[in-house]
Amino acid sequence: MNKSIRSHGGFPRGTLPPVDLHVHSNRSDGTFSPSQLVDYAIEKGLAAFALTDHDTIDGLDEAISYAESLTSRHCPDSSALEVIPGIEFSTEYQGQDVHIVGLYIDYHNEAFQKQLQEFVSSRESRNRKMCLLLQEHGIHVTYEDLLAEFPDAVITRAHYAKYMLNHGYIKSMKEAFERYIDDHGPCYVPREKVTPGQAVKLILAADGIPILAHPILYRMSDDRLDTLTAALKEAGLIGIEAIYSTYTPAEERQIRALAVKYHLLISGGSDFHGSNKPGLDLAVGYGRLFVPYSVLQNLKNIRSSASNT
Repeated sequence: MNKSIRSHGGFPRGTLPPVDLHVHSNRSDGTFSPSQLVDYAIEKGLAAFALTDHDTIDGLDEAISYAESLTSRHCPDSSALEVIPGIEFSTEYQGQDVHIVGLYIDYHNEAFQKQLQEFVSSRESRNRKMCLLLQEHGIHVTYEDLLAEFPDAVITRAHYAKYMLNHGYIKSMKEAFERYIDDHGPCYVPREKVTPGQAVKLILAADGIPILAHPILYRMSDDRLDTLTAALKEAGLIGIEAIYSTYTPAEERQIRALAVKYHLLISGGSDFHGSNKPGLDLAVGYGRLFVPYSVLQNLKNIRSSASNT
């Protein structure tokens, strides 16, 4: 594809292209490189996407500089794809994983980077312990093996599953989780995590916009989700992911109502992981996802207002 010509992906003439505010690269547990994501976002006709890898910012410089290079070389006078610097923090709330997305983070902020390094150290310790447990269960893998097979990636459980599949220990990624590494598996080791409220404050300190990611996936009762949202709003939460690949219309209405109740902005995204989530595509999710540009514009407006106060 000629990258100097923006594809509009078949969207109605006169409408702004959509955005995708939740995307992963191979710097965490996706399969596309940051540069490949830029090319694919252009192919899909996106106006913007947020690179929100798990607990890492390692792919941001590559994605942003590559997108800028395409603009300067091919279309300096046209509207270019915007790559939004982001992150997805894995946090813990009452024994359950809760994810907080940060958009427009100042990822060069020294204090922010120091905190991230602490997360990386915690994750490495956990991964070494999991490798030892897997060895006890007949899976011959070391942490160094994982790093060699998945260079430049933040190692997650998806990488363990892929390694086991590649080396013939299992017949499917699903089997790896069910037999070994799901939350109650014999080789699972939890790691120290920040709370959702701490992640919200860390994102705010880096001049970012904190978003409660895919709340429906937590399968909380309505009352428990309400309590969590209220607490995060008190901590400074700005948005909530109300548009998401797996939501039914009723679930989207539920989260939109929660957003109204707590004066939160709407965010949305595919949670694209490449081939690690088969059938789930950038921009369109499982086929019906559409995140209008107005969602991003509202987030930009609140960011602009905050910077002027």
